[in-house]
Amino acid sequence: MSATMHKTIRLTMAQALVRYLSALRTEEGDGSLIPLFGGAFAIFGHGNVAGLGEALYQYRDSFPTYRAHNEQAMAHSAIAYAKAHMRRRMMAVTSSIGPGATNLLTAAALAHVNRLPVLLLPGDVFVSRAPDPVLQQLEDASDGSVSVNDAFKPLSRYFDRIVYPEQLLTALPRAIAALTDAAACGPVTLSLPQDVQTMAYDYPVDFFEPRVVRFRAVPPIEQELEEAAALLKNAKQPLIVAGGGVLYGQAGAALQAFAERHGIPVAETQAGKSSLPWDHPLQLGAIGVTGSPAANALAAQADVVLAVGTRLQDFTTGSNSLFAQAQLVSLNVNAFDALKRRGLGLQADATLGLQGLSRLLGNWNSAGQWLERAQQAGSAWRETVLAITGKREVAGLPYDGEVIGAVQRSSLDSTTRDIVVCAAGTLPAELHKLWRTSTPGGYHMEYGYSCMGYEIAGGLGVKMAKPEREVIVMVGDGSYLMMNSEIATSVMLDKKLIIVVLDNRGYGCINRLQQACGNASFNNMLPDSAPRIDFALHAQSLGALSEHVASIAELEQAMLRARAAARTYLICINTDDTRTTEEGGCWWEVAVPEVSTQAGVQAARARYENDRLKQRN
Repeated sequence: MSATMHKTIRLTMAQALVRYLSALRTEEGDGSLIPLFGGAFAIFGHGNVAGLGEALYQYRDSFPTYRAHNEQAMAHSAIAYAKAHMRRRMMAVTSSIGPGATNLLTAAALAHVNRLPVLLLPGDVFVSRAPDPVLQQLEDASDGSVSVNDAFKPLSRYFDRIVYPEQLLTALPRAIAALTDAAACGPVTLSLPQDVQTMAYDYPVDFFEPRVVRFRAVPPIEQELEEAAALLKNAKQPLIVAGGGVLYGQAGAALQAFAERHGIPVAETQAGKSSLPWDHPLQLGAIGVTGSPAANALAAQADVVLAVGTRLQDFTTGSNSLFAQAQLVSLNVNAFDALKRRGLGLQADATLGLQGLSRLLGNWNSAGQWLERAQQAGSAWRETVLAITGKREVAGLPYDGEVIGAVQRSSLDSTTRDIVVCAAGTLPAELHKLWRTSTPGGYHMEYGYSCMGYEIAGGLGVKMAKPEREVIVMVGDGSYLMMNSEIATSVMLDKKLIIVVLDNRGYGCINRLQQACGNASFNNMLPDSAPRIDFALHAQSLGALSEHVASIAELEQAMLRARAAARTYLICINTDDTRTTEEGGCWWEVAVPEVSTQAGVQAARARYENDRLKQRN
């Protein structure tokens, strides 16, 4: 053994953790090395300020720490940062024990559902139990080892509680492996008891040597490729459904080459939108419940569907009714997703899988009436999108589609440079259908968990990842009121956002769903007696520039001012809660009461039972 192997350095557990993370590197496309972690978001309390707080201060030059205003929000920002980097870079998040830790649980679930990496470092109670029960400690009379941090276990891809400083030697490599695994990617939680954070240990010096973390591309198995290729060769009406795995696998070029060579139209999920340029001839647009008429019509007629990198959420499949007639080939790096719906699973990286399939397909092409129909449908839909979003004069209040148009018209380069961020409510459906982008990642939607409150915090994370891009957060009044504190953080960090608030006076999306299920409008919209909230004034109080506009024309002019501004700029516009884009969409299963005294519910139940007959079991 060399002398280096025996060298040690005495550090606290917290110091060792931060030093290890700060030494990790990842490789850019040009071969240059950059830090794997962009730093840490931290809100300090008694559970982390003395231990981890001291360590973060010590290594602040190599591992930046960012202060936020809400634990859930800062975790959303960290998750959005990783998503904007296509999971190639990430951040850590630390909180105190108790409410600080449990505030992270929603974000942990969001990251788990969306397969996005974030390192959660919640403080925990004393291992020594000397001050037991410590402030904010949860006590369980039947289990002395219980902590609120146990709630992270089902929400984490990897969980560990560090009760000895030396456990970092095994826990940290395992944590990084989970965070960077293409299939097992998701949140990792290292629970850090506050006394253990401060304990010292003689760590091997070589544990902290700079290391390049590689992202492995899982190659396909030849037999699975052959089975999938044979199925596609017999297809007369094939369709590609592009999911988030296309973007995370950086497979946009491979997808385009595959679609063009073999003449297969492409539809995009919420997570997969921007996989193919919006105006590509083979682009059918969004698929599913929030899908375009072009994509959904062809999905209903397809005989083979090649699902690439999608977990086949019910919004994509129309609750398993949309392409129930088709044979499914599911290309996914995750075996769990590849085997869904009894399809033919092809477990592989998206790029390698598409390239392998193309090699076996050779010159096979679906050219003919199917391809012509697809190109005509896609072209017709793009014309419809331009007509919807091109309206400048509106009688009465505008609706979301018209607002989207004004936002995109405000930039000549908006289809390639802007990044739109959204998460929940009516806007995901409208943006999925109508937002135009030619750049992978130009559409940043959190719709796996559809978490209200993600939008502004997520926008901050995207801006931190892509400071050269204009980041536009589109958010409804309901989501804005749930979480808006990171407006102040964006101003504090000098990370400019453009925030467009669409105020329809309540939860308009759920109100329409409620009525579609036969019920009366109830507990969703604000009554006339409720005060009109001045969102522009509120944003000003948080340090942003802002204004309220009364029309689409005024919105366009305000967007120009917002683009020219040097700091976060909020624009609010009142919108119609009843109007939506009529074109597109498909059935989505929402259970309707089997017994009700309301005639509307009874009728909705009858429709529901009939619609369920279309499902593929």
